[in-house]
Amino acid sequence: MRRLIIEEPVSRPAKWSPALASFALVVSVLAMLLIRFGRIDYQSGFIALSAGIAIALLAVAMSFMGFVRIWQEGRRGLGSAVRGLIIAGLVLAYPGFMALKAATLPPITDVSTDTDDPPAFSRSRAALQARDGRIPPDVAPEAREMQRASYVQIAPLTLDIGPDEAFIIVEKAARNLGWQMIEAVPPGGRIGLGRLEAIARSRLLKMPSDITVRVRPRVDGTRIDIRAASRFGSHDLGADAGYIRDFLEEASNLAIAVR
Repeated sequence: MRRLIIEEPVSRPAKWSPALASFALVVSVLAMLLIRFGRIDYQSGFIALSAGIAIALLAVAMSFMGFVRIWQEGRRGLGSAVRGLIIAGLVLAYPGFMALKAATLPPITDVSTDTDDPPAFSRSRAALQARDGRIPPDVAPEAREMQRASYVQIAPLTLDIGPDEAFIIVEKAARNLGWQMIEAVPPGGRIGLGRLEAIARSRLLKMPSDITVRVRPRVDGTRIDIRAASRFGSHDLGADAGYIRDFLEEASNLAIAVR
């Protein structure tokens, strides 16, 4: 006597979830590599990256639809739904972290230690060429107020050494941080100011931020101000404040070491 074995049907959403999530992972990783190594312009790269994130979100939705079908109809595919959810989670983890930063940090793209008189970016041929002709615009008072409220630790660095010694520290700090040095003008001339122009890049995607450092002589030593401005988007996600904090810490440590 033969027995008829009826297999429970597989949930289609659960079945599709890992395939979509894997595709999203490939698209996202490829887009990040192309952006990081300059093989694609930033706008196209971020469109591709957004597509990968959207596909990952679709995979998450498929996983949850699969869970519902499995629970309500007793269908198979639990393992596929879980696998799809895990892979999609890998894709969405970093964008989710960035979204959290966007929600908790002020929507600004220009940060300075001197909010009343920010250092001006150089308009020399070398600086403009390095910045692709871009001159960071003046910042609205409302944005500077948001900076003061959110980044209270961003303040000028005052050293009790001469401007020439301070400028050497500024150059060394920029090199130690791995910044691309564009222009370095030692203190002197009619107004006695020193200036350093550089480009800092984010670790993952190598997104550029323009940096200018002003070295101003004082009676009791030297005052150092730094300004960082992102080139893209309407939110720097805290990157510019991070560059400034790193510079101030590095310069302070170097100043202590030479005493």
